[in-house]
Amino acid sequence: MTSEDELAAEFAEHRAVLVGAAYRVVGSVVDAEDVVQETWLRWSAADREEVRDVRAYLVRITTRLALNRLRQQKARREQYVGPWLPEPILSTRTEDDPAAVAEMADSVSMAMLVVLETLSPLERAAFVLREVFDLPFAEIATTLGRSEAAVRQLAHRAREHVHARQPRHSVDKARHSEVTSQFLTAAWSGDLTQVVSLLAPDVELVSDGGGKKKAALRPLLGADKVARWLLALVAPGQEAYNFEVRLTELNGESAVVFYAGDEVDSVGFMELDDTGRIHQIYVVRNPDKLTKIPRLSQL
Repeated sequence: MTSEDELAAEFAEHRAVLVGAAYRVVGSVVDAEDVVQETWLRWSAADREEVRDVRAYLVRITTRLALNRLRQQKARREQYVGPWLPEPILSTRTEDDPAAVAEMADSVSMAMLVVLETLSPLERAAFVLREVFDLPFAEIATTLGRSEAAVRQLAHRAREHVHARQPRHSVDKARHSEVTSQFLTAAWSGDLTQVVSLLAPDVELVSDGGGKKKAALRPLLGADKVARWLLALVAPGQEAYNFEVRLTELNGESAVVFYAGDEVDSVGFMELDDTGRIHQIYVVRNPDKLTKIPRLSQL
C-alpha cells in the first residue's frame, strides 16, 4: 500500500465514529457526511508526527466542523416552514448508505435528538463528547476552545437538561410494535374512537414537512386533535390513502415508513408512556430528509 492508501485505510477505520459524532451534533445525515468529508481533507493534510491519538484527533476536528455546521443550520432554520425534526438514519450498516454506520444508541433516538436540539451548540457538543464518547474534560476543553471549568459547567447543564426531558420509563420492543400495529390498523379503518383510545390524553404530535409536504405548522396537543389530523391524512381521497406501510428500525428504535409507490413519503416515530399508550409522535415528511431510507423496491 502507498502512504496515501494507508492514510485512507486509517481514516476509514474511524469513519463510523466520526459520522456518529457529527450526526449527533447536527442531526442531519447529509450535513454529517459533509463534515466527515471535510475532516478527511484536514486529516490528509495534517502532520501525523504531532498526532498521538488518531481517534481523539479526528473526533476533535469533526466536532469543531460539526459545531460550525450547526451554527449555520440555526440561521437557516429561522426561515424553515413549521417544526424542524432531525433526519432519520438507518440503524444498520449497508453498502449503499455509508452514513448508516453510526453506532446506534439512545443518543441517536428521535426523542433524544429532539432534546439535543434544545441545547446550545456548545452544550450539545459537550454532551456528545462526554456522555457518548467519554472524552476527558481536558480533551473536550481543547476541542471547544473553552476552559476545563467552563466545559464541566456546559456538560453538567446539558446532562441535567437531557435527563429532565428523557422518558422516565421504558417499553419493550414487542409491546411497542404491538401498539404501533394496533394504531395503524385503527387509523386505516378510520375508527376515531379506537385511535383515541391508543393515545395518551396529553399526546403531542410534531410533523416536519419543510413546506414541501402537508404537515402541521405547530405541534398538535391532545388525543382528539392528534387523532383527527392523522385520520384526515389517511382518509379516502387523501394523499396517503394508497400508502404501503412497513415497520422497520431507524435511529435504533422501531419506526413506521410510509411508501407512496416506490418512494418514501413519510417516517413516523411513536413514544409510549408507562400505561402503554402513545404520548409522543414525530412525523418526518420533508422529502429532503428521507433520501437515505431505502425505497420499497430495495427492501
